[in-house]
Amino acid sequence: MDGMLSQEEINALLNGTAGGEDTAATSASDSLTVEERDAVGEISNICMGTAATTLSTLLNNKVVITTPAVSNTTLEELSNNYDRPCVFVQISYIEGLDGSNILILKESDVKIITDLMMGGDGTNLADELSELHLSAISEAMNQMMGSASTSLSSMLNKKVDISPPVASLIDLNDTIDEATLNNFLSGEFIQVSFRMEIGDLIDSQIMQLYPLDFAKDLYKKFSGAGDTVSEEAAPQSAPTPTPAEAPVQQPVQNMAGTMQQPIMGQPVMMQQPMMQQGMPMQDVNVQPAQFQPFTAAINPLTQQENIDLIMDVPLEVTVELGRTNKSIKEILDFSPGTIIELNKLAGEPIDVLVNGKFVAKGEVVVIEESFGIRVTEIVR
Repeated sequence: MDGMLSQEEINALLNGTAGGEDTAATSASDSLTVEERDAVGEISNICMGTAATTLSTLLNNKVVITTPAVSNTTLEELSNNYDRPCVFVQISYIEGLDGSNILILKESDVKIITDLMMGGDGTNLADELSELHLSAISEAMNQMMGSASTSLSSMLNKKVDISPPVASLIDLNDTIDEATLNNFLSGEFIQVSFRMEIGDLIDSQIMQLYPLDFAKDLYKKFSGAGDTVSEEAAPQSAPTPTPAEAPVQQPVQNMAGTMQQPIMGQPVMMQQPMMQQGMPMQDVNVQPAQFQPFTAAINPLTQQENIDLIMDVPLEVTVELGRTNKSIKEILDFSPGTIIELNKLAGEPIDVLVNGKFVAKGEVVVIEESFGIRVTEIVR
């Protein structure tokens, strides 16, 4: 009533001010600046663009990964906003960069990708992810991130290499084992979100998780790459350097045919050859080049090629009973007793190949205890 503050109000104001300063300082140190955020987004965009091309070739499907969104997040926020369970693919750098990151994919997306890798059409999905699926997605991510590392090497002007990725099925509701995944997930980290489309099968979201210090270090290396190139390309300074911005003055020819010097005070960057200062150019006799006509010489001693010179050259002869195509999944199901149907009919002539080239057809015969081939037709 009299305008005086109570002790509780004073304590609240003091605590609010101190807490606000501490929070601001902590937030400033634990978050990326606008420049750092843009750089991390651009680096991720270029790397994922290359990775999408590699994945498209691997799956024989069109793969589109859109421009990323960079933000700070925690594991609790991530678990509330992403599908559970999901697949964590840990990628560690062994050269060029010090640190690691994690790629997150939805379980349903992994099933479709692995089915495409095994020769399916993306619709024959397993009920649960097995070790075979995790191994297959690890190989796919190895191919993707390997090509992304190549792009990263070009941007940083240094070799960047990764170790083989490790895939794990993680339920975000459970406690994550820090022995298998990086412990940076226990605090705040950087999340880079992408939209991924694979043909008509997948329209989903994938994410990359970076430790905060790794993202800052990536920005420093990225921003310093241009300076390193400039320093390496810059020549050593001369004792009396000439201004780099000075215009180049060419000697001007007057009506009498002599060469006038540039205006006094301007540096001469280039001079005409065969000319000294204050002296006219010497006359040079210029003539067009003359060449003798080219005619094929006829050697009367030329003889017909002797084929006997190559008669002893060994060639590999192969007899092909037939062929067929099998998917990786079908090949993995092979076992003793499996019957493989070929594209040749029973009784149809078999092919004879010499050094891989189809030259004849024939039929199988038995010579004592060995198989043989009786040639029935020569293919011209």
